[in-house]
Amino acid sequence: MSSISQNAEVARADRLIERHEKDNTTIFGFWVYLMTDCVLFASLFATFAVLRNNTFGGPSGATLFSLPYVLVETLSLLTSSFTCGLALVSAQARRKTQTIIWFIITFALGLTFLSLELSEFHKFVVMGDSWRRSGFLSAYFTLVGTHGLHISIGLLWMAVMIVFIYKRGINKLTMKRIRMLSMFWHFLDVVWIFIFTIVYLFGALHA
Repeated sequence: MSSISQNAEVARADRLIERHEKDNTTIFGFWVYLMTDCVLFASLFATFAVLRNNTFGGPSGATLFSLPYVLVETLSLLTSSFTCGLALVSAQARRKTQTIIWFIITFALGLTFLSLELSEFHKFVVMGDSWRRSGFLSAYFTLVGTHGLHISIGLLWMAVMIVFIYKRGINKLTMKRIRMLSMFWHFLDVVWIFIFTIVYLFGALHA
């Protein structure tokens, strides 16, 4: 009996080690994905830097951008990053209801940010300043639009996670997904800080 019990313990330990290694591989793979996204955004920032003065007789950032408007966008996203962190802390404490509430608040703030961004795009297009107007506007719409696309993916992921947590609670699988979602959302927050500084702040201050 002791031999059977010992074999069972060894088998259980092996399964735990295998699961831990699989989790580490998944997290590492997600980090690799984020690094490739860094390369993507770096190339878009470089393109924007080259084309920022190629207005082709059209408006520049100093003409188009409204810093108070963009500041509201930025505060919405920065606050959503904070509430996403609170959701992660609540999940680690196994507080299901609090986790869902913080994710709902994060979702609402992210949706507010995305709505403001799309409203800004719509205003520019209606004024005739679309991505076809100049190299500067092409680079602007591509860079900011790519970030907005990532925000949309993050919001969809968050909505799925809210339903998943509500139905299944917080377990090992849920925690792994919450950690990856949190990493993704904070990454987008950091990218936006660079966009706000390089695209909007410098663009609004330099004609």
